[in-house]
Order: sequence, then C-alpha cells, then structure tokens
Amino acid sequence: MLSHNQTKLLTALQVKKYRQKYRKFTVEGEKMAAELLMQQRVAVSAVFALERWAADNAALLRPFLEKFNAVSEAELKKVSSLTSPNQVLVVAELPEEPFFPAILESDFCFYLDGIQDPGNLGTMLRVADWFGIPAVICSPDSADAFSPKAVQASMGAFLRVGIWEMPLAQLLEQAPGAPVAGAVLGGENIFRTKLPSRGVLVIGNEGKGISAEAEARLTHRLTIPRHPSGGAESLNAAVAAGICAAALRNPSI
Repeated sequence: MLSHNQTKLLTALQVKKYRQKYRKFTVEGEKMAAELLMQQRVAVSAVFALERWAADNAALLRPFLEKFNAVSEAELKKVSSLTSPNQVLVVAELPEEPFFPAILESDFCFYLDGIQDPGNLGTMLRVADWFGIPAVICSPDSADAFSPKAVQASMGAFLRVGIWEMPLAQLLEQAPGAPVAGAVLGGENIFRTKLPSRGVLVIGNEGKGISAEAEARLTHRLTIPRHPSGGAESLNAAVAAGICAAALRNPSI
C-alpha cells in the first residue's frame, strides 16, 4: 500500500525541479522496468508494482526485495504519468557520472540546442542508441531528458547513452579543437561533402533551428537536401538527427 509520503514523492517526480531536488526519476512499463532492474549503470531506489507482476518476475525482483512495494491498480494509476498505467513503476537515481571529454577525441556526441518537446528529445536518445553515439548533451534550455515523456520515448536508451546538461561553450572548453557540425539552411550537402570522423553534432530547436550562439561555433555547416519534388518546409528535429547520424556513421552513403 502506498503511504501518503510515497504518493507525494512519486507525484512530485513528474516535475523537473523535484527530480533535481531529490536526484530521482521514474520509469514505467514492464519492458523498461525489466531493463532497468537488469543493468548496473543506473541505481534503483524503489519498485512499486502489482502483486501479479512481482510473482511473474520473482527472479528479476529478488535483488530488490527490500525496495519492493506492492500496490493496487488504483494506487498505481494515481501516481502514473501514463494514460494507461502498466503494472510496475520504478524510482531510479539520476546518474552522477562526470562527462569525459575524451569521448570527442574518437567519437561523436549529440548536442541538443533548445529542444523543447520531451518526446523529440527521447526519440533522439533512441537515435543515438541505435547509431552507437555514446553521449547526448542537452543545453540548459532544452527539455529534461529524465522527464516521464522523454524516458518513455527513449525506449530504454537512457540506460545505454550518457546524458549531460551544459552550455555548448562549456562543452567545447573541455574539448578544444573538436569539430562542431550542425544542420542549417544553405550549408554543404551532407551526402556530398567530407564529414568529420568525430566531434559534436548540434541539433537545433524544433521551430527556430540552431541558436545564433551555437551556429557561430559550427565548423561544418551541413544541409539535408530536399528532393526537388518535396514540398515540406522542414524536417522534424528527431528525423533530422537520425539522417545526420546515419550520414556521419556511414560517410560513403
């Protein structure tokens, strides 16, 4: 049974300032909960689940029995951020690992510049996971990567991709000389120009694109060409991230 304090905490964790205050976030759904309980990168604080889920996942739950709380469907629905709550909700600790600038000496990272939609942000985490991009850096004015919607959209990518938040200037201070690529209008055709083999890929805001401050730091201005018969004004930010990641990982395409 959920106590008043537990209910209050789980509800509060749907808001960024409380996630930052308590250094915790929530993960819902059977698949992602199972992934979370099987890994060691992100610490588990508590597990709230239906008795039938606990019985069906006894082996998975065994190391967390002291953190397990049996709840009813009504209780889970009360604290869930989902329209249709699943059988389990896990409280996890926000990762505290430091950013390692050496990543940019041999690999890429995404820099999300003012991304506002948490669903887009979570999808970009999923894109990074698919293409083996080890780190995603979010600007301070981007949506929270550990919000319920972003976590759901990431489909578990938050467990495998490093996530940090910092201004682009701070990131580049730690990695001087790192190439900085970004998709902009009027840039080089991404499929026909020589692409960097490492560095930062900047993905701009859904409506405004890359900020002027970030654009001034680009060393590679790239454009995804629209087909002559295409009529769309622009691409979704997450779609653009996927196309850019594919081109950077496979520069011969």
